[in-house]
Amino acid sequence: MSDAAVPLLQVRGLRVNFGAQAAVRDVNFDLFGAETVGLVGESGSGKSTLARAILRLLQPARGRVEFMGVDLGGPAEVLRAQRRNLQIVFQDPPASLNPRMSVGDAIAEPLKIFEPGLSATRRREKVAAMLDRVGLSGGIAARYPHEFSGGQCQRIAIARAMVLNPKLLICDEAVSSLDVSIQGQIVNLLLDLQREFAMAMLFISHNLAIVRHLSHRVMVMYLGRLVETASGDALFAAPRHPYTRALLAAVPRLPAAVGGELSRAPTETADMVNGSGCAFRNRCPFALPLCARSEPPLAEIAPGHAVACHRSHEMLYPLS
Repeated sequence: MSDAAVPLLQVRGLRVNFGAQAAVRDVNFDLFGAETVGLVGESGSGKSTLARAILRLLQPARGRVEFMGVDLGGPAEVLRAQRRNLQIVFQDPPASLNPRMSVGDAIAEPLKIFEPGLSATRRREKVAAMLDRVGLSGGIAARYPHEFSGGQCQRIAIARAMVLNPKLLICDEAVSSLDVSIQGQIVNLLLDLQREFAMAMLFISHNLAIVRHLSHRVMVMYLGRLVETASGDALFAAPRHPYTRALLAAVPRLPAAVGGELSRAPTETADMVNGSGCAFRNRCPFALPLCARSEPPLAEIAPGHAVACHRSHEMLYPLS
């Protein structure tokens, strides 16, 4: 991991609104070079929205995102210059590839945009080398996405993202649509690529087992807000937020590919989501009257471990 004093990515006060609803609420975190940060939470918690807001695929209502010291909310040309260093791999591999574009052309397209001085021969060489690196033959470059399985399409999408040697790769549920046997292969590929290219990863998933395997640190998101952040070891050994504890407690009863999904309580209302008290209070067995009156801040309870819970000091015991 790079010098902890110099974050690669800094997110401060990021908020994304969909109409009157806050989909992401006042998110703050740092991500360092060569580090993997896992982002977990049930479906609809705002994980993908946060990723898209970081990349400016969605326009945030407020907040600041700095990458390598550059404000990505500045002039459009500043963001364009950083695009090669910020890449994303999406959840649905076939849908993320243009069906009318050959595999070789899809992977070569970023090179045409960001390295226009490369000759056609050199581009083909780079494409073939990257296909080989992700476990596919360079000879498939002339074929089309519909000719490949979901796992193969995801390898192609990873090759397209990695051909520019990015500094940060965001994986947005990148293995959730794949068979369990293929998921492990893709995860190992990502780990190998991270070591080889010394890149950072933001790995978004609801599969806690995979996040634990991959991540140096883990952030837990609930209804658009970070409710716990900690090192992977600390969070999985002794989670301090009731929501995190519920997610982890659910894992043994569910298949590994599903992770710790919880049903959403019908009593979650717009005022709860938008900051009137703790949004988790109606699902929380530890809720107090204070939880309805005051939203707890995300506060550090130990070095590197922050929790947004009025009773976090009482959650000292590990999960059984």
